[in-house]
Amino acid sequence: MQFLLAFIVAAPLLGAVAALLPAPPGLKGRSPEQAVLRHGVTVTGVILAAAVALTLGFDHDAPSRFQATTDISWIQALNIRIHLGVDGISLPLLLMTALLFFLCAVYSYFKLPEGPSPKAFVALLLVLESGTLATFAVLDLMLFFLAFETVLIPMYFLIARWGGAQRQAAAWKFILYTLLGSVVMLLGLLLIGLNSGTFDMVALASDNGRGLSHTTQILAVLAIGTGLAVKTPMWPLHSWLPDAHTAAPTVGSVLLAGVLLKMGTYGFVRILLPVTPDGMHTFAPYLGAFAAVGIVYGSLACLALTRKGVKGDLKRLIAYSSVGHMGFVLLGIATITPTGVNGALFANIAHGLITGLLFFLVGALKDRYGSSDLDTLAGATGAALYGRAPRLGALLAFAAVASLGLPGLAGFWGEMLALFGAFDPAAGLSRPAFLTYMAVGAFGTLLTAAYLLIVVRRVCMGDPKAGPELTLADVQRYEFAAWTPLVALTVLAGLWPATLLGLTDPAVQKLLAGGNA
Repeated sequence: MQFLLAFIVAAPLLGAVAALLPAPPGLKGRSPEQAVLRHGVTVTGVILAAAVALTLGFDHDAPSRFQATTDISWIQALNIRIHLGVDGISLPLLLMTALLFFLCAVYSYFKLPEGPSPKAFVALLLVLESGTLATFAVLDLMLFFLAFETVLIPMYFLIARWGGAQRQAAAWKFILYTLLGSVVMLLGLLLIGLNSGTFDMVALASDNGRGLSHTTQILAVLAIGTGLAVKTPMWPLHSWLPDAHTAAPTVGSVLLAGVLLKMGTYGFVRILLPVTPDGMHTFAPYLGAFAAVGIVYGSLACLALTRKGVKGDLKRLIAYSSVGHMGFVLLGIATITPTGVNGALFANIAHGLITGLLFFLVGALKDRYGSSDLDTLAGATGAALYGRAPRLGALLAFAAVASLGLPGLAGFWGEMLALFGAFDPAAGLSRPAFLTYMAVGAFGTLLTAAYLLIVVRRVCMGDPKAGPELTLADVQRYEFAAWTPLVALTVLAGLWPATLLGLTDPAVQKLLAGGNA
């Protein structure tokens, strides 16, 4: 188990180096391009297999305990250690990350985005995987920061070199926003480490803020929370996200929504809630307010993009929907209750699965139509996907109703638990304020249903004989391979939420009790 976790974190980096080397004789296949893409599928597949093995070997009777731990002194003068471990909070995120990278590698093998060297593409993808997996596995604040920053450069190049229109501007906006947020976050992490005498996240969580003054906690939450809020992204620090999603290649959008956004919310749960509890209690009402505004703002922005004549881009629409969905995650965290935090963690996983599927589907539509513009797709009467490509239309409708929170699918439970948490927030928080946030969030679910149903009506329905004659290819085999696991897990998590909540709840209870439960 200890070896498995270290292997999961380090192997993608070794795979990235190997991707840049010449393919060994006999493994080149038909071309060097095919060889390096196959290498990407192989490495991400091995990582996924290791993550599954780690999950199977995980002691599910003790999910609140860190398992598969490695703890080695690294920089002794600063008391920085190579400390790895997983519990019920980080294990689902680790497994989902490994799955999404593997599915993206499979998809790219058959549908490589236009751009420069495939070797560079695969190497960047693997560096990105290593950084994201490390973020969910490390238990040292400085290692967390290094892993958090590792993902920025590969994602910048994936957008800037393999993206679509306006990719350079979108990539620069992404890197500037996230770097500025990270600088502020680093100051907060140093403030905690230097005042407490350790950067070890387990020791800090067990201390539960007792070694930090109230002022120190306030400053740390403000600094670290700003950096995490940019990555989440929280309204009004979200403006980099729509541009990045619109310009990114399909797999870039899938990974950005499915994995990178989760790094921000994970930091709130793993660091701020247990390490600075007093500071979080002070800022929780404001975090809840920003979350509630983000839920409605994201939905209204999506509704505006669905209007005829606006030429709303579907990728941009899904990006704004992410602002709303991540608002529910932040609202759950702001309640500082087991119900709310469990809802936030569930919504994290649900959003990764469902929004990843949506970006795959919109990428497929763009490949077939040459555009993801909603007016272009819908034409005069509608795109009529049900008539022209029925399987593709059915999958898009499924992803849309899952995203709007239909009971029985994964999107329902996280949002419901976040709202329940707001109904009865932690002691000391203003219940009237959180009841207001709950009402605003509930209204946001209605707006979410409205814009997603409009998208389904305009894209899936219509007269196949109207408009230009189009022969659309339905779902291809490689697309089935990449999308089926996301569909299956969305249904599984919706029908058996205890599969995930059974892992997260004991760990959340212990985390909120300061490591004493």
